[in-house]
Amino acid sequence: MIPSIDELLSESAVLSLPMRTKFRGITTREVMLIRGPGGWGEFSPFVEYDDLESAPWLRSAIEAAWDGPPEPYRARVRVNATVPAVSAAEVPGILARYPGVDTAKVKVAEKGQTLADDVERVRAVRAEIPRVRVDANGGWTVDQAVEALTLLTEDGDLEYAEQPCATVPELVEVRRRLPGVRIAADESIRRAEDPLRVVRAGGADVAVLKVAPLGGMRALLELAGELGEYGVPVVVSSALDSAVGMASGLAAASAIPRLEFACGLGTGSLLETDVADGAELVDGTLPAGPVEPAPERLRALAASDERTRWWHQRLRRTYTHLR
Repeated sequence: MIPSIDELLSESAVLSLPMRTKFRGITTREVMLIRGPGGWGEFSPFVEYDDLESAPWLRSAIEAAWDGPPEPYRARVRVNATVPAVSAAEVPGILARYPGVDTAKVKVAEKGQTLADDVERVRAVRAEIPRVRVDANGGWTVDQAVEALTLLTEDGDLEYAEQPCATVPELVEVRRRLPGVRIAADESIRRAEDPLRVVRAGGADVAVLKVAPLGGMRALLELAGELGEYGVPVVVSSALDSAVGMASGLAAASAIPRLEFACGLGTGSLLETDVADGAELVDGTLPAGPVEPAPERLRALAASDERTRWWHQRLRRTYTHLR
């Protein structure tokens, strides 16, 4: 049973979280936290998403706050470092926030930057971290992807290239032209009506799954099982979540029987301040467990009255798409 709007809003908080570095074009992450009988959930679709696309995010928040996490297979989850589209000189400082991590995801194909910038950034990461994956967020054409990935693999293999192009046919073509580079799908899964289409078409070797856009932890686990039938491993990643949303990602990852790759669940270090103290990285792993926001953080990070009203109105509109 879906809780009422009044129940969702009765113990909610809209927060504005400052970021250390611009990521996805933003310097402040707004989130709405909802408390229910099972704990805390997070409703935080990016502001440009429409109400229909935001509905799975609300389902995910409700699941976390009312149902709680699924049964785990492991207590800790191996995570990767995330390197934004910074200069090569800034890379060591970014990676210093990830003690014990042996895998890094590097943002590439940033608007306003060049392929030479990407090559230098990846090279700087390779000097510090043994395993490197890149994420283009669909920013290249097929020809650009082939050129870029050819250059980026001159110094060593990539663990995989995440969403080098925007469309499924493009991913299929890049995979055909670069058989030595694993291709991972992200947007082609989480923003698709049929999340298995890219796999059926032969456009992905790896699937990147995010709890909130898929509608919750259990929805992610169901999709991971279906992908396993195609022989496609999954990586659980964050959607630039607060510690509350990250707890759902870690809970989902902990409940997958076999995890071949490090998960993208260490992005809390991108935030200047979070709703709760981040769990300590130990040997490149984070614990899976509940998070209780600190009351003083909820007060200090509270969004303006105007932004709070905007999020309340958004929740009310999105709620109509749940039934």
